[in-house]
Amino acid sequence: MDIELARTFLEIVSTGSFIKAADRLHVGQTTVSARVRLLEQQLGRPLFVRNKAGASLTPAGEQFLRFAPSFVQLWQRARQQVAVPAGHRAVLTVGSEVSLWQPLLLNWVRRMRRSHSDIALRVHVDVPQDLITQVAAGIVDIAIMYAPQHRPGLKIDLVTEEELVLVTTDPKADSLDASRYVLVEWGQEFSLHHDVAFPETTPTLVTNLGPLGLNYVLLEGGAGYFRMHAVKPYLISGELHVVPGAPKFSFPIYAVHSANVDEATLASALAALREVSTAEAKE
Repeated sequence: MDIELARTFLEIVSTGSFIKAADRLHVGQTTVSARVRLLEQQLGRPLFVRNKAGASLTPAGEQFLRFAPSFVQLWQRARQQVAVPAGHRAVLTVGSEVSLWQPLLLNWVRRMRRSHSDIALRVHVDVPQDLITQVAAGIVDIAIMYAPQHRPGLKIDLVTEEELVLVTTDPKADSLDASRYVLVEWGQEFSLHHDVAFPETTPTLVTNLGPLGLNYVLLEGGAGYFRMHAVKPYLISGELHVVPGAPKFSFPIYAVHSANVDEATLASALAALREVSTAEAKE
């Protein structure tokens, strides 16, 4: 299928209008209409209902919307891989959960740039569900994640095991104060262990983003479970303190990748990732 057909389809969905889509694509409205007709002929179903308000999707259009973004992204990914920068042997696209970019992802990028300068890098952060979908679609080569979903065709490698510790801004605290507790949703396994350890705790502030919870505690005071590597500088400075006797929870980090990734490039990336995580653990 001509990728411009999918791109045109997405522009119409985004703008809600054939006319506005034509303006964005810098083509005439007749061109947009012709592309839609051709796409509908190829799919054998009408995709839009046009009216005075613009254009709305038919049931078939709703279904095609599930796949069209992947078509465009995969084409862009193919163009990037073909267009390897001069002096480089490969391009590697890596995604990471937001909570892992600092310091793990940042240190990995620095290590790769020093030891594997012949590999060009494309790096971004995203939510877990989208990262898995992007790896499965071939848009991302490697995703660094906490609790990846198992999908056919994907391989999951353990990189390292983090430790989640209960820290507080109160140096005298010897237990969990629920009124000042920020609960970070670190995943299903953490929730199970947490509920067993603190069955009576009902926090009034809950977040699914570790850095958000940590920054709030640092600014407003309180306590929460956070990655040891993330809180270590604040423990050293005295801004945070480990709550004595509080349980600690294991939190493994994985690298998810497709079997289609170049083996040599993948091996280099995973080796550098493990080197960085090992160095962090020794600090």
